[in-house]
Amino acid sequence: MSSKCLFCEIGGGRISADSVYEDADFIAFLDHRPLFPGHTLLIPRVHHETLVDLPSDRTGPLFERARLLSAAVPQAMGATGSFVAVNNRVSQSVPHLHVHIVPRREKDGLRGFFWPRQKYGSPEESALVRDAIRNAVEEFLSQFLPGNPGS
Repeated sequence: MSSKCLFCEIGGGRISADSVYEDADFIAFLDHRPLFPGHTLLIPRVHHETLVDLPSDRTGPLFERARLLSAAVPQAMGATGSFVAVNNRVSQSVPHLHVHIVPRREKDGLRGFFWPRQKYGSPEESALVRDAIRNAVEEFLSQFLPGNPGS
């Protein structure tokens, strides 16, 4: 882990984040400047800058969790679906592999790849969104990650 990497600090528990899912290898937390409330970032705890750098035996587990969150986030947020994305260097604001899971609705205003970002209105709003996604993760956990209950 790099002491200069923000996401390594979050993954190592040295910086707090609004976590919605955690296990020994991965953590998912709310983006602090979401496209929409519920915008979640999933990271491996061990530092890998891009998807290409991730060992192949970790790719399946990463996307199993992305699949889990792709069900939980829209349900928690009352959304129709989700957008899942990984930037590799270009547009990667933190040079640590992360998967964006963004709740989507018809006519939500997202066009192309120019998306205005905003902060949560308050820590209370962020906590409500975090708790809703945590509850949905618990609901889907056994379906998407049988035998791996998380923490």
